[in-house]
Amino acid sequence: MAFDYAHTPDVPARIEAHIAGILAQDCAAITLGGDHSITLPILRAHAQRHGPLALVQFDAHTDSWPDDDPTRIDHGTFVYKAVREGLIDVSRSVQIGIRTTNDDPLGITIIDAPEVHRSTPQAVADRIRQITSDAPTYLSFDIDGLDPAFAPGTGTPVWGGLSSAQAAAILKGLAGINLVGGDVVEVSPPFDVGNITAVAAAHVAVELLCLWGYTRL
Repeated sequence: MAFDYAHTPDVPARIEAHIAGILAQDCAAITLGGDHSITLPILRAHAQRHGPLALVQFDAHTDSWPDDDPTRIDHGTFVYKAVREGLIDVSRSVQIGIRTTNDDPLGITIIDAPEVHRSTPQAVADRIRQITSDAPTYLSFDIDGLDPAFAPGTGTPVWGGLSSAQAAAILKGLAGINLVGGDVVEVSPPFDVGNITAVAAAHVAVELLCLWGYTRL
């Protein structure tokens, strides 16, 4: 989708309508961002069709900073707004790779990066599957969930993140979850080095397609 930068306030509604149109055709949407603000209108469209969603979020940040201004567009608040709007079921949601803190996790389970490093990819995947159960699941992958060594091309990098090998193994371990949609966001080509971030993001997108297709074989 292309947008007019002079009409930024219109962007969320246009994204929501576009995704809703895709879902109305019994198709899935795997979206490439864009920053993480695009996920909120995408969640609105998915929740309208499926009801409250299980959110699986790979990220360095929780993106749950309080913001009660409905007109504000911000990549650091989409989880807060999604919870307040009832778009996600916090009891079925989980954030992986977190390396920053927020005083209010909103009831969402957090598997932070140190915990991932202490564990194994399969154990992390098993825990995610246990949390989401059979709920309709939306997977959002912020590329800064990866360590900057594996994904330098992003706007808010934080060291100590997941390796590409860890992320790949965790995603593969999620085969069979009830994935209804997903996105890969926060890739910033001007900050990339040798296209390694773009390559990592492309691999994540492929894994999302595979996860969606796995339960529909």
